[in-house]
Amino acid sequence: MEYTVKQLGDLAGVSGRTLRYYDQIDLLKPAYTNEVGYRIYGQREVDRLQQILFYRELGVNLQRIKEIMDAPDFQETVALLEHRKQLLEKRMQLDVLIKNVEQTIASRKGGKSMTDREKFAGFKRELVDKNEQKYGEEIREKYGHDVVDASNAKLMGMSEEEFSKGQELAEEIIRSLVAAVGVEDPRGPAGRKVAELHRKWLGVYWATYSKEAHAGLAEMYVADERFTAYYDQHKSGAAKFLRDAIVAYAKS
Repeated sequence: MEYTVKQLGDLAGVSGRTLRYYDQIDLLKPAYTNEVGYRIYGQREVDRLQQILFYRELGVNLQRIKEIMDAPDFQETVALLEHRKQLLEKRMQLDVLIKNVEQTIASRKGGKSMTDREKFAGFKRELVDKNEQKYGEEIREKYGHDVVDASNAKLMGMSEEEFSKGQELAEEIIRSLVAAVGVEDPRGPAGRKVAELHRKWLGVYWATYSKEAHAGLAEMYVADERFTAYYDQHKSGAAKFLRDAIVAYAKS
């Protein structure tokens, strides 16, 4: 079966503009262009578009999708199995949140009251699952299963106050980084402040603390593009500043 841009767009639920853009960035090229200039897509392109949309649903950016799918070792069946795994995990997260909303509605209508811990269980479960999906493999390899499991257990057992404290510290770290990057020395007072805030933030989630582990995590902020992107989205160079500040802090 072959499709024009409009036909494939209608089939997949994407706009013709999107398909033309995918062609422009070499993410999804048509099989050929016919004699009247229409882009024509075949089964191979349909299957590739399905994979692209799976990755988009999981929040992967287009550049990363292209890198993954153009890699010599890319295997479609393996990718589909991974999509299935991640989508099931995503469904589990949504089920937890839906249950939490239903419990809240029932409580408001005069049913069984919810404890503060129950009110935030869904959000904490979602945070744990997202962290496992994004960074679990690397973190577990670096620190071991026992350390990560203990951290996850601590998060799930947090009170509302503790959970809110972690979020507030994370926001304060970002504000301090934005103010300091490009202006201050990461080894100076501003850098020490950021590193101390980061240590307090880790204290909310980590069962135990060591300067060595702190510095090791900081190195991942520049070694792993996902960590770098998270901090640099707020200000270019933020990840490196944070790494340098923490390393200096750990040596002091």
